[in-house]
Amino acid sequence: MTKTISDQLEALTPWMQDYVNQGKLAGASVLVAKAGNVVFSDAVGFLGTSKRLAFKEDTIVRIYSMTKPITSLALLQLVEDKKLSLSQPVSEFLPEFSNCTALINGTTQIDQVSACRCPTLFELLTHTSGMTYGFNTGLLPEHYAQHGIHFYPNAGGLRPVIGKLAQQPLAFQPGSNWEYSVGIDVIGAVIEVVSGRTLEQYFYKNIFEPLNMVDTSFSISNEKLDRLANCYTKTSDKLLSQYDSAQKSLFHQDVHTTFSGGGGLLSTMSDYLKFAEFLRTKGEGFENQILRPDLIEQMFQNQIGGDIASKGPSSFAEMPMTGVGFGLGGAVVLDPKQCGMEGNAGDFGWGGIASTYFWIDPLRELTCIFFTQLIPSSSYPLRAELKAIVHRAFS
Repeated sequence: MTKTISDQLEALTPWMQDYVNQGKLAGASVLVAKAGNVVFSDAVGFLGTSKRLAFKEDTIVRIYSMTKPITSLALLQLVEDKKLSLSQPVSEFLPEFSNCTALINGTTQIDQVSACRCPTLFELLTHTSGMTYGFNTGLLPEHYAQHGIHFYPNAGGLRPVIGKLAQQPLAFQPGSNWEYSVGIDVIGAVIEVVSGRTLEQYFYKNIFEPLNMVDTSFSISNEKLDRLANCYTKTSDKLLSQYDSAQKSLFHQDVHTTFSGGGGLLSTMSDYLKFAEFLRTKGEGFENQILRPDLIEQMFQNQIGGDIASKGPSSFAEMPMTGVGFGLGGAVVLDPKQCGMEGNAGDFGWGGIASTYFWIDPLRELTCIFFTQLIPSSSYPLRAELKAIVHRAFS
């Protein structure tokens, strides 16, 4: 008997459950929508290894870098309102970046630099600015880590971190390479300057409220705290270790001071589906058209002139970079055969460091969202396995 699409998608539940049974994940959930209709949704496991509350479809998780597409859309709203242009240097909004330098190619010393121009907003959005992350490998990432260049919830606000960041050199001349970076956190600070609001206030008024995303925020209230999943890291013996004993308090609304546009949001599957479906449909059928369709289309188009591997790493955090370009806020599949992950040309999506992932397949009108809480996202081939199950179901 030929299996139906529904039958094949049912394989997602035992796939997740197997990871939970092996102690590799505490809990997980996945949602698949076809043409806006949810055709599969399920959750397995628990919010934590000790507190045995079930991981549910309305569980709140740290989406980390799945924040980036939301911040990218927010900046494009300001483009639509003619308040800025992507070609403008970031120093026009954040003067801290007025005197940029870049490491000399091949240097082994952090003070061997040359003068360079300031990165543009476009380069910040596409990770071609020369900025980096402290968890990357190399001379500059190590320097970031040593000097505490991060945008944690309790970092004291965006501008103090921006001040420290602007004193560091860039890894390369802007526009010459691709390196995953804090650039979209800097974009968050630009949004605050241009809008005159905190990033939290801007997101709520211009994205979350219009799209009815009721559980997406930078911080969490007491009423929702029991729905927040614990976050874990993979240990050498494949067991789970809690990531941060104070992790829940860091996100509490009373102590949250820094709104990270690169990785600070909490969300649920149903909320993120609303955002992803707005992108997929380019707003068609939505009551509030929060961004013009042509600007949404730019998010889905490769903006870097080739695949990422030709301009930087060949792989990153379980994401293949060969045959994959980068749009505005997410990766774009250029050649599925080259990238080694099943899917279609034009697939757009991104993930978070706690192994969350989403993608949109415009060809088949599919949206898929996967939530769990395991750091790092490269611990297991979750994304490739997930895409294979879903892609084959609709092939």
